[in-house]
Amino acid sequence: MAGQRTKRGGRKGRLAQRAAKPALDPCPPGQIGGTYRPLSQSDLRRIYDTALDLLEKLGIGDVPDRLRADLLAIGATDNGKGRVLFPPALVEEAIDQAAKTFVLHGRDDERSIEVGGNKVYFGTGGAAVQTLDLETGLYRPSTLQDLHDFTRLQDTLANVSWFTRCCVATDVVDTCDLDVNTAFALLKNTTKPTATSFTLAKHVAPIVEMLDIAAGGTGAFAKRPFLKAHISPMISPMRYGEDAVDVVYECIRHNIPISCITAAQAGATAPATLAGFLAQSLAETLASLLMVHAIQPGFPMVFSNWPLVIDLRTGAFSGGSGETVVLNAASAQMSNWLGLPSGVASSMTDAKAIDAQYGMEKGITSLAAALAGGNLIYESSGMTASLLGASFEAFVLDDEMHSNTYRTLRGIEVTDENLGFQAICDAVLGEGHFLGGQHTYSAMERDYFYPTLADRDEPRTWAENGAQDAWSRARDRVREVLRDHNPVYLTPEQETQIRSRFNILCP
Repeated sequence: MAGQRTKRGGRKGRLAQRAAKPALDPCPPGQIGGTYRPLSQSDLRRIYDTALDLLEKLGIGDVPDRLRADLLAIGATDNGKGRVLFPPALVEEAIDQAAKTFVLHGRDDERSIEVGGNKVYFGTGGAAVQTLDLETGLYRPSTLQDLHDFTRLQDTLANVSWFTRCCVATDVVDTCDLDVNTAFALLKNTTKPTATSFTLAKHVAPIVEMLDIAAGGTGAFAKRPFLKAHISPMISPMRYGEDAVDVVYECIRHNIPISCITAAQAGATAPATLAGFLAQSLAETLASLLMVHAIQPGFPMVFSNWPLVIDLRTGAFSGGSGETVVLNAASAQMSNWLGLPSGVASSMTDAKAIDAQYGMEKGITSLAAALAGGNLIYESSGMTASLLGASFEAFVLDDEMHSNTYRTLRGIEVTDENLGFQAICDAVLGEGHFLGGQHTYSAMERDYFYPTLADRDEPRTWAENGAQDAWSRARDRVREVLRDHNPVYLTPEQETQIRSRFNILCP
């Protein structure tokens, strides 16, 4: 026994080996999804055909003049009653010519990801106006400092593949200052692919100037854009929003990839029936694609069809419901069936605390969206309270949840080695167990994910170690990261140049 312990390096050595990053990560981002298909082939076709009928016969209202002219120029028609109609052939042309895959660049190229196909990535979204305070455990208005801290925190989390600002700095009143300082927080604290929103189109060009400074000079950002825009150009039901459409034009002019987000609410701004909801929401997201097709065919656009659900008894948003599970999975399936880069939303728990409701709702919604093959799964990290809140502890807990989801997506590799015929024979005819065998050691790091926050101790050891719950362990982890992780992603010269040009409010 002593000889065996020496050979394996002892318990301390094994623990150190487990703490180190494994040579083969058993569950990296970008796993393959698409095995969960809530819709049959005939269901997909009927929903799609209904969406085509809506676009051809009902069309889209409130079309801004510039967009109306561009849409008519590619074959749309004006019905004379304030609505623009789209023939099916034009819709299918837009789908055929749409960007099917494209790269979301990080400023660090090793952090870039390719969007589209059947790869699944978790990231962030949201515009939380409240933050779950680390000290009090209660909600308070989100601040610019919170945004900087959230950005620093997620920079350390492997399963946040891109970072969209997750909260709104409510202490910044001016909308231009808000957009500028939001972009600066992303530049200063992470080199992952990022995303933000622009309140008005006139804010885009100045922020591109800031991005150019970080990228190395005038025009450098457009050559390799590392930030995308989240835009909601559709107002449900079935009309365009002029301010958002103006932002789309500006983003395309500056080569900023876009996520065109449709966020209808079942029973309020879309039908309460799930099939009817999917038909209208699909038509609206296709209308966004038609807009992009009219401006610049093939421009990188994430087909972000986000079905949202409300509690029809009260009108309250219901982000963790079973209906949310199946609708977002169906949306991902539909987008992938059309061959378009899909964006859906998950982990939009209605829970305010980090509790059983939180874990249940996040787990079922995120796993279903991943299994259905959502390329970019938004809102999936850190969001609480029906998207009104963001939590530091939730970020690190969700990151561990995503590792388990990726491990689920990876599935089971059936090979001669993995079937283990000889290992079974050796164990049965030898020591009668598989502990310590080479076959077991080979599989240990290759096939298994070992959590650092989830507790697997037996009750007595758990009690002796302080009887912590997941919320407490996550809080400790967050404090450690925010204390120690202070990245310097802008040179002093770049930061000085940005501060001299813009009203940067955070010290």
